[in-house]
Amino acid sequence: MNKLLCVLALMTSATISAHAADDASKLDARLNSAKTTIDQIMSIPDKAVPDGIAQKAVCVGVVPGMVKGAFILGAEYGQGVVTCRTGTGWSAPVFIRLAGGSVGFQLGGQGTDLILVAVNDKGFQDLLHDKFKIGGDASAAAGPVGRDAQAATDLSMRAELLTWSRSRGVFAGIDLNGISVSQNREDTDEIYGGTHTFNQILHGSVAPPAAAEPFLRAMARYFGQAQAASR
Repeated sequence: MNKLLCVLALMTSATISAHAADDASKLDARLNSAKTTIDQIMSIPDKAVPDGIAQKAVCVGVVPGMVKGAFILGAEYGQGVVTCRTGTGWSAPVFIRLAGGSVGFQLGGQGTDLILVAVNDKGFQDLLHDKFKIGGDASAAAGPVGRDAQAATDLSMRAELLTWSRSRGVFAGIDLNGISVSQNREDTDEIYGGTHTFNQILHGSVAPPAAAEPFLRAMARYFGQAQAASR
């Protein structure tokens, strides 16, 4: 009996370890996908997030491959990451979920990449909420593409979040009104091996995991380094 219990304990331990490794692998892959999305979009300046927005961005969210549940009836769901600018660089990332009814993905089909840029402190504060709705709790606008500095300035003055999508190689601003953004605490706790609030992480109080370093280097390359943080 004792031998049987020992065998069962070892099998349970092995199963738990394998599950944890699988979870970690999925989170690493999500971070890598976010980096790839940023690289592919920002490497073409005339079709990317304008420099005027990129250099002043307070926080950036990347959702690779937002998935549509139905073509007409409209259920979208996506998993992404967010990082915010601090006085020493870009913060360690947190994980978020996006969900909502059909808004504007019909033209894109499945696998639409999304980018959300908080352009002021109110946008940053929205990301600290457990859940908020774009267009309801947080004002948003479809972001301009390319080097239109005036459009970037005008939009930054009247919206908290600027939003873009990329599908089938086309990158353009998109209306995400009605989409809900919520904190994915489970995955965030998993990658840090413990509980930290989004406030702590996004303010730069928590060191980033090794798996996030390539993503954060890409952020620094395309969106600039640190700036004075008053939050």
